[in-house]
Amino acid sequence: MDDVVETLALARAFVAQEVEFGSGDIVRAPAAFEQAEGVENPLNILGNEVCDCQLCELAQSRNTVVFGSGNPQADIMFVGEAPGAEEDRQGVPFVGASGQLLTRMIEAIGLTRDEVYIANAIKCRPPNNRDPNPEEIASCEPYLIRQIELIKPQVICTLGRFAAQTLLKTAESIGRLRGKVFDYHGVKLISTYHPAALLRNAQWKRPAWEDLKLVRKLYDGTEM
Repeated sequence: MDDVVETLALARAFVAQEVEFGSGDIVRAPAAFEQAEGVENPLNILGNEVCDCQLCELAQSRNTVVFGSGNPQADIMFVGEAPGAEEDRQGVPFVGASGQLLTRMIEAIGLTRDEVYIANAIKCRPPNNRDPNPEEIASCEPYLIRQIELIKPQVICTLGRFAAQTLLKTAESIGRLRGKVFDYHGVKLISTYHPAALLRNAQWKRPAWEDLKLVRKLYDGTEM
């Protein structure tokens, strides 16, 4: 898998390619999330509940709830911070340059976006991409916990400082949290840098690759 190391080392080349979403407005299904097979699937029911959520002030400023995307029975779940402007427009987590890099990171460990599940700790975009406040975190966390319970992943990989600190209830920096295996409601959790951070700081790509290899080892059952 030496070519995989090169993949991350050349991340800038990957994300330099423009992401084409087509012209005009993007039409999404009314539920604004990818539904699992079966209308009465519990994940669909939860997704519809989240799409109607009015528990915090973010409901007033959002365009679209970003519930999650991918395999509803995934063994690996990636959890980011909160939707950005493009995610808020499309209703899909991790699009744009950072989304392209995340796709390549997933492919680097031999998987595709369709095989994993991608979500955010916060389901609505905070104005101007500010950090969510404690009320918003408290409102959204039960949704994330239930989402994880329904998907039943073997491994969770948090992306970025905020996601790691929110799930692990800590103020430790991502630099101190990464490289370790934690327990989150019975699921093994690894933290790594947010793809957007990797675009700004090339020196973090190597440690991010080490984190991804650990995710893969846990997924394969070769790391205890």
